[in-house]
Amino acid sequence: MFRKTLLVLIVLSLLMTPVALAQGDGKPTIAILRFGRTALNELTRTGILDTLQAYQFINADERALLNAEEDLEGERINIIWGNGGMDLPTANIMVENALDRGADILLPLMTPVAQIAANLTQDLEQPPLVLFSIVSAPYTAGIAEAPCIKPAHIAGTQARVPFEQIVSLLRTQQPDISLVGTMVNAAEPNSVNGVEQIIMHSEALGMTVEAAPITSLPDVPVATQTLLDKGVEAILISGSSLEVRGTPSIVEVASGYGIPVFSPVVGNVNLGAHVGAGFNDFYREGVVVGRMLTAHLERNIDISALAINALPSLGVALNLDTAAEAGISFSEELLSLADYSIENGASTQNRTPPSLPDIPLEERRAADLAFLAGIECTPERIAEEQAALDAMEQ
Repeated sequence: MFRKTLLVLIVLSLLMTPVALAQGDGKPTIAILRFGRTALNELTRTGILDTLQAYQFINADERALLNAEEDLEGERINIIWGNGGMDLPTANIMVENALDRGADILLPLMTPVAQIAANLTQDLEQPPLVLFSIVSAPYTAGIAEAPCIKPAHIAGTQARVPFEQIVSLLRTQQPDISLVGTMVNAAEPNSVNGVEQIIMHSEALGMTVEAAPITSLPDVPVATQTLLDKGVEAILISGSSLEVRGTPSIVEVASGYGIPVFSPVVGNVNLGAHVGAGFNDFYREGVVVGRMLTAHLERNIDISALAINALPSLGVALNLDTAAEAGISFSEELLSLADYSIENGASTQNRTPPSLPDIPLEERRAADLAFLAGIECTPERIAEEQAALDAMEQ
C-alpha cells in the first residue's frame, strides 16, 4: 500500500511541475532524465555537468544548484531534472512531462528511458534532440538500426558490455566449466541482448547455457534455484535491472551451493556478487554526451550527421567476503586481473572522483571536435551499414 501511495505522489509531482523554464526565454532547455539514481549513472551525470561547466554554459553558482538536482533557469541554458524511480510507468510520465515542458534536448540515462524518449519523439514534426547514454543495446532496443542508420534527431553513446571477455573469465576461474546459468527478462532489451551474447560466446568456448525467464523481482530467487537444480556451475547475469536489483537474493541462493555469481555490472560486488566484470567508464559516457551537447549548443555540429558512439571498457572487481562465505576460492589469474576487491568489509577501489583535464577551452574544443569528426556519418559509412542490414534480412 505504501509503495502504491508513493508512486501516486511521484506521478502527481511530475505532472504538477511548473513549465516556466521551457517557455519563451530564448534559452535552450535541457532535460536530464534518469531511469533511477545509481552510483554509476551519477558518474555519467557528473560528466555531463563537468563538460557544460568547462564550456561555460553553467557557472559555479548554477553548478551548485544542479549538483542538488534543482531545476535551473540559468544565464545561458535551462536544465530540468527527471527521475523514473526504476519504474517504467513513472519513467514514461517523466519523459512526457519533459516534452510538455517544451524541452529542446532530452538526455536520457539508461536503456528504458532512452527507448521511451525515442518512441515518444519519433512521430513529432519537430522533435527535440535525444542524446542518450548508459545504453548497452540501442539496436536491440529499437532506438536505432545501426550507428548511422537512425532517426536524425537521435545520437548518443553505447556502453558496450564486453561479453566476450566476461564469458572468458568463467574459464579463467574454472577451466573445465561446461554449464552456465543466466536469466532473461523479455521486457528489457539489454537483457535479451545480454543473453544472446552470453550464449554466443559461451558456445564458442564449448559451454552450454541455461536461461531462466524472469518478469518481476520475486522471480529472481526462484529462477536462481531453477538454474541450480539444473546443475549450472556458475551464474552470469544478463544485466537486466531485475537481476541487478535482485543480486543479493541470487548470491544468497547460489552461495548455498558454492556456485559463483558473475555480474556484467562491476559495482555489483557491493551487492554481494562474487565477480563484477563489465563496462566501467560511466564518467566518460557523460563526457561524450557532453561533447555532443556543447558542440550542438555552439552550432559546431549537426546531430543528424553523428554516429552512435561505442565505448569499449572492461573493469573487474572481486568480493572476497561473499566468496569465502560460499567456499569459493578465486584462481590466481582472476585475482591478478582484478582492479579492486572487497575484503573484511573494506574496498580497495580508488575513490578519487574523475574529472576533466585542466586545459584551455580552445584546446578542449579542438580535441572534442576532432573526436566528434571521428564518428561522422559519411555517405560511405551509411551505405556500408545499410548494405549490412540488407544482407541480414536476406
